Amino acid sequence: MRRILPGFRGVTKAILLALLAYAVWAWGDGFTKSLGGELPVFEIVFFISSFSALTIILTRPREERWRDFWRMERPWVIQVRAAAGVISGFCGVYAFTTIPLAEAYALIFLAPLFITVLSVVVLRESVGPWRWAAVVAGFAGVLLVVRPGFRELHLGHLGGLTVASMFAISQILLRSLASRERYTAMFGTRFLYNITAYGIVAFAAGFVVPDLSQLARLATIGICSASGQIILLRVARFAPANVVAPMHYSQIGWAVLIGAVFFDEVPDGLAFVGLAVLAGAGLLTLLREKVRLGTVQWNPFIRNRV
Repeated sequence: MRRILPGFRGVTKAILLALLAYAVWAWGDGFTKSLGGELPVFEIVFFISSFSALTIILTRPREERWRDFWRMERPWVIQVRAAAGVISGFCGVYAFTTIPLAEAYALIFLAPLFITVLSVVVLRESVGPWRWAAVVAGFAGVLLVVRPGFRELHLGHLGGLTVASMFAISQILLRSLASRERYTAMFGTRFLYNITAYGIVAFAAGFVVPDLSQLARLATIGICSASGQIILLRVARFAPANVVAPMHYSQIGWAVLIGAVFFDEVPDGLAFVGLAVLAGAGLLTLLREKVRLGTVQWNPFIRNRV
């Protein structure tokens, strides 16, 4: 019993911390939604990236230095991942500010299923019938939530799909090269890309000076984004990805709650069924990957957007 309890406590701590991190991210997305229509999207992501970077800068490993962030083992992979992050950041904020939170999350949470498909197409991996069934069920769940043909679709829906696609591409790139990069290289390059790209477009399009309320919300979102990331990187010390990944789906519950309470976005019965099917499909994918491969195929400790 004494031998089991330390490991059990470590896993329990990891699960609780992961739930906290995902809740922090979800509330950050809720604050993002509150800025819809108040500020241009590129300006929102510029400020979020800036505040997030200020927080992340304080957390580098002792053996690394930020001035060496440009030293990379696989430079082109880091560059492509950073570029995908720029696209994801913009599309994610656009989705959250233009469509209901639950719908945005439903589309973004297709990412693990996209990874399954890309694993076959790009990496030539073998996928069994259970994981293919999960892919089909996941898409069916999203259709129940979004219901194209029965309700008007917006560019925000495309934004959510783009976030899922960019995340899947990033994960496949990193897995295909099996590369371990420095913390400073991954995050330094990402924030350099984000702040530069968003800043140029935001100022070129006509910068709007945020008021104190907007600035406070932007700072909160940036801190939430960075804090969730920092917590999850600590979680990785206590438990493997297959233990933490299921907690990822707790964000769907937060999205429904935040959308209903603060934005009057109450999903109907079919949408609730669709969200449950989507979450079930994702969890089935995780279970089958754990059974067949010994671990999950995507990294729940990092997200590739602001």
